[in-house]
Amino acid sequence: MRTALIAGNWKMNGSLALVERFAQAFVETRLPAGVEVALMVPSPYLDAARGAFGGTPVATGAQTLHPESNGAFTGEVSGAMLAELGARYVLVGHSERRSLFHEDDAAVLARVKAALVADLTPVLCVGESLEEREADRTEAVVLGQVTAVLDALEPAERERLVIAYEPVWAIGTGKTATPEQAQAVHAVIRSRLREYDATLAEGMRLLYGGSMKAANAAELLVQPDIDGGLVGGASLKVDDFLAICQSAG
Repeated sequence: MRTALIAGNWKMNGSLALVERFAQAFVETRLPAGVEVALMVPSPYLDAARGAFGGTPVATGAQTLHPESNGAFTGEVSGAMLAELGARYVLVGHSERRSLFHEDDAAVLARVKAALVADLTPVLCVGESLEEREADRTEAVVLGQVTAVLDALEPAERERLVIAYEPVWAIGTGKTATPEQAQAVHAVIRSRLREYDATLAEGMRLLYGGSMKAANAAELLVQPDIDGGLVGGASLKVDDFLAICQSAG
């Protein structure tokens, strides 16, 4: 049985005060059994989040990392630095990193490998644009992004990943894939995983990451191949995020 994971991506938002509000809320809230929660906060808040969430079930994560472990890369952050600040997860290949910062499949793979070296759990983000969906290329695009990483990893490394399907056309737009659309893509991903190994396919968590919110979380999370959510805007609202976490139980 796969453990549900609800991961919030704050992007370049939040504050120390918001970290504290979330910490207090999770002290006061009992999560359903079998649900894990993580918040991917901006790197400057990781240490504060580690301290604030210490008495709660919330894990912390980062939003990106540099593929090198150290060096003359002004402004960048390594996996070892993130781990030292208490991060357990790190997003890799988010659509905004791919589009705004021109991270291609090779760059995504390098960051996945760097995360694994630092003993972080990479959350590999994959997804298609509206143009690609309308051209009936969803499967080709998504599986291309998946296999570009998994083909280059050893079997034991593959088992350490989480995959988040995030249709680009549903991120920050208010649009959401229907539960049936989301499930169909998750099922295709899991089918591809079976081509590597049946145990890998049954054990890997697949998250949905396209405008999940309190109003639609339950119908998405009940789908057989959706094991949680990568939540954007709603992860900045304490009550909404808590409601999504409750929906995963």
